[in-house]
Amino acid sequence: MRKGANFSLGDVPSEVEFQPLSLVAEDGAVSRGMLYRPKGRKPKVGVHVMHPRTDQTQNYNILPLVRAGYAVLGRAGRWVNNDIATIHEKLLLDVAAGVRSLKEAGCEAVILLGNSGGGALATLYQAQARKPSGGRYEATAAGDPFDLNQFDLPAADGIVLIGTHPGEGYSMAKWLDPSVTDDGDPMSADPELDMYNFDNGFRIPPEPSHYNADFLAKWHTGRLRRVDRLDVMARARMQAKREAAAQGKALDAVDVKLAQAAHRRAHFTDYMSISRAFGDPAWLDPTIEPDDRDICSFANDARPDLMNFTNFYLSPFLTPEAYLSTWSGISGRAKSMERLREFSDPVIVVHYAGDGLLRLSEAKKMFESAATSVKEFQIIRHADHYGFRITGPHQRGDRVMEGCDAVVAWMQKNFPVANIASHMETVR
Repeated sequence: MRKGANFSLGDVPSEVEFQPLSLVAEDGAVSRGMLYRPKGRKPKVGVHVMHPRTDQTQNYNILPLVRAGYAVLGRAGRWVNNDIATIHEKLLLDVAAGVRSLKEAGCEAVILLGNSGGGALATLYQAQARKPSGGRYEATAAGDPFDLNQFDLPAADGIVLIGTHPGEGYSMAKWLDPSVTDDGDPMSADPELDMYNFDNGFRIPPEPSHYNADFLAKWHTGRLRRVDRLDVMARARMQAKREAAAQGKALDAVDVKLAQAAHRRAHFTDYMSISRAFGDPAWLDPTIEPDDRDICSFANDARPDLMNFTNFYLSPFLTPEAYLSTWSGISGRAKSMERLREFSDPVIVVHYAGDGLLRLSEAKKMFESAATSVKEFQIIRHADHYGFRITGPHQRGDRVMEGCDAVVAWMQKNFPVANIASHMETVR
């Protein structure tokens, strides 16, 4: 059985046609996509699917939507599979290129579908696209000039959030191991804040762990301290680069050798290495906001205490700019709960009740945050983050269809193509 969010191109039925696309954003960055349509048809409604760092050209939500009569553009952005330098504000230009591409393909309405981390990207885009002239961000989260008012960001007409979390920065802030005492030493540890310390209630899965209220309170306080510490670290590195650049500029006409040394410091990328970001007590303790998840449902094996030290899971190697824009729980702007308040377009939130990444309370907060009066909330039982049926601890069945069905039904109600003849025209 395949894992993850993708289908194989070999699964595409004969009644669906697809076409690879190269897309160029307004700043010249090139990315790619795959446009799917019912064979021989040109739908009036299109769906755009994108994630900040993963390839969504074969996302599992695509084929059910195309079978229902919609055009779907699955995307891979400019930083696909490598977000060392990802700046969310620049990714919005990739989304804009995709929205324009769908409109050029004949779509009069475009819906943004966000799966997993794609939800926060979609809501950030829509919030900025709906801002009046002059109201958009003029700099990145790190403070570098980047004026979104200077670009064309055509607004979408609705938002689909399925199997999504509130954002990458939100997630990293929630999962950071607070027992790290020195971010320059990945082995440093305060045993009193270590959720993988047996004395604090940890047990090796599938045996459940149990953390008492006092430990959880200390753990959460320590986690927030580390989030603050990483932001301070990133901003200090940015400030050092800016000071070196200013020094180099001042020395250009005075001493070319000293100026060169300063400019070198300004151009040096002082990467941040973020260790031990694989921890959430709710993954191991089923008494914390009980739902359909199994023990350690999001780990690739049964030893999350060891995975926490592998240092490859959640973008551990980042530029300070990328950390502040994408992975910071403080500075990052791709936060669905906040962005959903900033526009009134229709929204649906589909939550898998066995999702190890997201608690039901968080999914409800996203839904409640949406400013629109046209919104819907659906809970799909006994399915994990990728929509697979949970059949036992670390045991999965086939992918369930209820989530995709809920999205299609919502689309047909709010952006109908039920009468294909009246909403589609034959491709000339």
